[in-house]
This record gives sequence, C-alpha cells and structure tokens, in this order.
Amino acid sequence: MQAAQGRLADMRVVVVCALLSLLSVSHACPKECSCNSNTKVVDCRGQGLYDIPRRLHPDTQELYLQDNRIRGLGSMAFRDIPLVRILDLSNNSITSISPTALLGLRTLQRLSLAHNSLRELDKRLLGSIRSLSHLDLSHNSLWGLPGAMGDNLRNLSRLGLAYNRLTRMDRSLLEALTRMDSLTLRGNPWRCDCQLIGFKLWLETYLFKGGVVDEVLCTQPEDMKGRELQKVPYQLFHACMTTSYHYLFANIQHLESERLLRGHTHGNHAHPSSHTLHVPMAMGEGFGGGGGGGGGLPECEPKQRPRPVNLRHAIATVIITGVVCGIVLLMMLAAAVYGCAYAAIMAKYQRELKKNEQLAAVRGADKARADEKEPLENAIA
Repeated sequence: MQAAQGRLADMRVVVVCALLSLLSVSHACPKECSCNSNTKVVDCRGQGLYDIPRRLHPDTQELYLQDNRIRGLGSMAFRDIPLVRILDLSNNSITSISPTALLGLRTLQRLSLAHNSLRELDKRLLGSIRSLSHLDLSHNSLWGLPGAMGDNLRNLSRLGLAYNRLTRMDRSLLEALTRMDSLTLRGNPWRCDCQLIGFKLWLETYLFKGGVVDEVLCTQPEDMKGRELQKVPYQLFHACMTTSYHYLFANIQHLESERLLRGHTHGNHAHPSSHTLHVPMAMGEGFGGGGGGGGGLPECEPKQRPRPVNLRHAIATVIITGVVCGIVLLMMLAAAVYGCAYAAIMAKYQRELKKNEQLAAVRGADKARADEKEPLENAIA
C-alpha cells in the first residue's frame, strides 16, 4: 500500500512538472527573436519574418518587428500581448491592415508603420486606442487619412506623414489633434489651389501656437511649384466666383473652430489675444483652383496690388458698421415720423389760427356797422 502511494505521489510530481514545462514553452521567447525578461522587450528585427511571431509572452511591453517581410496584419494580430506600449513595424512590405488588427492594445503609446506600402487606413483601426502619443506613417503611399480618425488621436503629440501621396489634408482631422506638438509633411505632392485654403488657415494657426512643421512645398500648379504653402500670400491666388464659396466656408469653419477651441481650453492655458491671420479683403481675392480635385477651376495666376487685412478685424468692422447703420436708419426714420407729425400739427394750428382771424375780422366788421347804424337811427328819431 505504501509503495502504491509513493508511486502515485511520484506521478503527481511528474504531471506538475510536465504542466509547468508546457506553460513555459507556450510563453517561451520565439526562436527568431531575442527577449529580455527584465525590460520585457522582444526584438525580432531583420529576421525575414512573413508574419507576427506566436507564443509571445503576455507581459511584453515593447515589440520590434522592423526590417522584415510582413505583408499584412490580420484581425487581432497582437492578442497575445495586450500590455505592449511600443510597436515598431517599420520597413516591411505591409499593404493591408485589418480594421481590428490592433484591437485590445489599450496601452499602446508608440506605433510605427513607416516605410511600408500602405495606400489607406480604415477609420476603425485606432478605435480602441486612447493612449497613443506617437504615430509614424511616413514613407508610404497614403492619399489621405479619414477625418473620423481624429477622435481616436486626441492625445497624439507627434504625427509623421512625410513622403506619402498627400495632395490635401482633412481639416476636421487636424483640428481634433489639439495636443500635437510636431508634424512632418515634407515630400508630399501638395496641390496649392482653392481646395487647400482650409489647411493653410489651420497651418498658420498651428505654427502661431508653437507647433512644429517641417515644410509643405507646393508641387502644383506649375507657377507655385517649390514654394512653401505658409509663406504664399493669399493674393497670389486667382479670384473666381466658385472659389468664393470655398473661401467663405473655410473661414467660417476656421473662426468657429477657434471659438470652440478657446471655450474648450479655457482655464488650462491662455490663448494670445493678438493672434491674427492675414487674409484677403474681398471674397474674390481668395484661392483659385487648378484642375484635378478642383473640379475644373482655372489655374492660379498672380494678383497685383496685395492688400493683407486682418480677417477678424474686418468681420468685426462689418458687424459694427451694420449695427451703426441700423441705428442711424432708425434715428432717421424716427426723425421723419416726428417731422411729419410736427408738420401736420403746425398745419392744423395755422388753419385754426387763420380761421379764428377771419371770424374775428367778420365780427369786427359787424360791430362797426352796428356802431354806425345806431347814431343814424337816434338822429332820425
């Protein structure tokens, strides 16, 4: 009996050891990578990987996968490492990313997808990540970013979009990035036409507030090629009726966003009260569009007599002038009514006065005749 109990105890020990070994193997460091259990860093750089390594330890906080041959990211590709903070996928061959590829990475702070072949990103890609502070998308083939993605990037401080195929930017996306300190945009084929006026206004505001941008060089139209967008005067853009609506709506959105931004950040930091943006005085001195996305608008051509005017001062002046003109008009109307009433009263008074004078004259004449007739009657008697 004792021998049987001893064998049973030995079997239990063997089973426990086997389970422990299986657990250790299931979370062992992948053979293609080097792992540091102290810093919780997994380095898989330059290993010729075609897919994300499996059996990664769930406590992994940094994963480096650059310089491999990964072509795509499937749904929940990083489900094994929910605590990862830094994820580097740069210099691969990624052409597609599932909208749920990053699902579950709620603590992700830095993400690099630079030097890949991405053409577009789904607006749901970063939906579950609220802590992202660094995002590098440079050296891809992106035509743009969805405006709805801005809601998931409110804590972003650095955004890299250099060397893509951007011709314009969604202004609603940029205005959502209220904490962004640095933005790289060089190497994109920017088309400096009327469609870019909203981006230009945002860019000037961002630079004024201390933001850092490398450069935005125009490549189209031809006469704007090589010029920095933020340094191009508004008056150098051709005036057209169609552009007037783009200009008006862009400036209305700009002023409204500034008002909302000041209300949202009131109490956190003061905004400079002297912030001005130089814009054209007349609606027709706005942006003129080129072809492409401009819908057949005429090419830009130089304007001669530039007249930079402060937009907000101009709008305030128009409003004040309208109010003053309205007051003056009301005063003139009141004066006209008063004058008419006074004239009517005076006319009535003059008529009554003349009538009274006529009655007095008639009475005087009757009395005189009566006085003359009385002595004559006395003499005859």
